[in-house]
Amino acid sequence: MPEGSADHDAAPPVDTRFNWVGVLTSVVAPTTFVTALLFFLGFAYTDSFYHYFGLDAATLGFSTPDFLVRGSPALFVPVGGLLFGMLLVALVYHLATRRGGSGWVRRVCLVLAVAVVPLLVLGFLTGFEAVDLGPDAAPLFIGGALLLALLARMLFVRTTGSPYPLRGERAAVAVIVAIVVLCCFWAATGYAHTKGTEDARRLGSQLYERPAMIVDTTEPLYLTWPAVREAPLADAGQGQRFHHRYHGFRLLAQSGSRMFLIPRDWTWDTGNVLVLSLDSGVRVAFHPG
Repeated sequence: MPEGSADHDAAPPVDTRFNWVGVLTSVVAPTTFVTALLFFLGFAYTDSFYHYFGLDAATLGFSTPDFLVRGSPALFVPVGGLLFGMLLVALVYHLATRRGGSGWVRRVCLVLAVAVVPLLVLGFLTGFEAVDLGPDAAPLFIGGALLLALLARMLFVRTTGSPYPLRGERAAVAVIVAIVVLCCFWAATGYAHTKGTEDARRLGSQLYERPAMIVDTTEPLYLTWPAVREAPLADAGQGQRFHHRYHGFRLLAQSGSRMFLIPRDWTWDTGNVLVLSLDSGVRVAFHPG
């Protein structure tokens, strides 16, 4: 046998380093996660916003693009916080794995691992309402603790070359990622609900920001709302079908061929919402002021 043939026939070395990114993306596809998160944020914001005015999201009949567009005020803080957190984790991981000295990295891993326990305890206490730290504290503490545990393990494996995976560790990583995703939806949805209610309360006290409307109908609406004035329309000759004109409406929302109108003096205690179908018996006009 020629010299060196044994080396030539030997199998090439196998890279045994664990691909964390591959595992994480195999558990949660980034595009699917972001799309679902945006939809849940939009739905939660829209539902809480119109619930303040006595409407349910199912009654409105909004489509998926409507929820995404109308829920945009609730997107910036959660999505921005998520992206910033991902950037911070990436920077920490890069610095820890590119600089020499595994001693200090091990100490960092130990600190992160120790911090997991109190964060989890606080998260569960807040979730069971034993401690009041805010509506979003429970998912943030629980999800943050599990992320710290995962980051500590990633750094330890990367810098020390310790064996991976241990028995059952792949399943543990998948469960941790699933819980973190759940906490993301939990925290973001809670923020969207709070933001929607706050924005609705502000709008309720500043209804001049909504478009003012004049509504003409062929039949009377029989409304007894103080701020809505009814005036008869004079017969202008042949073809005049509209006989009643109403002033004092503000447009709250429109979905398809339906308009949701509120009086200009709407209040949370006494206000009502009129659902108006746009058909041949209704004519609307917008005006400033």
